[in-house]
Amino acid sequence: MNPTQGAAKVPEVTLGFWIIKILATTLGETGGDALSMTMDLGYALSSVIFFALFAVTVAAQIGARSFNRFLYWVVIVATTTVGTTMADFADRSLGIGYVGGSLVLLAILLTVLGLWWFTQGSIAVATVSTPKIEAFYWATILFSNTLGTALGDFFADDSGLGYEGAAVVFAIGLGLVALAYYRFNLSAALAFWAGFILTRPLGATVGDTLTKPFADGGLHLSRITSSAVIAALIAVGVLLSGRRAGSHPARPAGNA
Repeated sequence: MNPTQGAAKVPEVTLGFWIIKILATTLGETGGDALSMTMDLGYALSSVIFFALFAVTVAAQIGARSFNRFLYWVVIVATTTVGTTMADFADRSLGIGYVGGSLVLLAILLTVLGLWWFTQGSIAVATVSTPKIEAFYWATILFSNTLGTALGDFFADDSGLGYEGAAVVFAIGLGLVALAYYRFNLSAALAFWAGFILTRPLGATVGDTLTKPFADGGLHLSRITSSAVIAALIAVGVLLSGRRAGSHPARPAGNA
């Protein structure tokens, strides 16, 4: 892959990108729980509804001829909401548990990434410019966000860290990925996907901190109100972001 290749239908990966991504993952947690718990639709029906939203929006995204920042982030939010309800359905309704669910989702995620790399020769963001590669990209995002939900629940509930403690762990993990990228020349592609995976459980634990009862260590805020506020913040962030896709330059080590 040419290190300076552009034309990818993905925004520039900047600090602003990661802030919006964390907000989107937080919205995925509060929004998913709002439908499945507050509105009492259950995990299965909520998953069907959110997956339908994902299917429609990702089809529009892949079919679009050029980058559209609002459409891109709507698809991201769709993956975080359906990821929340699908993970909860597998972990709780099917009784797989957080560890079992995380392992299954990790295996699926690695399989998708492996197939992407094997068939295309790269998993770098700069290559996301054809429908086939976009399909791999969005499948990876869907399963990474679902995995992140299970990981967040495991660290917050089963490990005894609580929501705040788990959030700190994932924030430290993101810091280590950034250090490895900037200081030790970690592959840009690996750094991106590691960061993408870790921002999901970080957002999930932040979302739970906002909405869970006081007795469970949360702030007991309304899921619907929290979701609306976070959605507004995302909209502001997207408005302030660039209208064009990023150029995604990468050093040679980042061409994985």
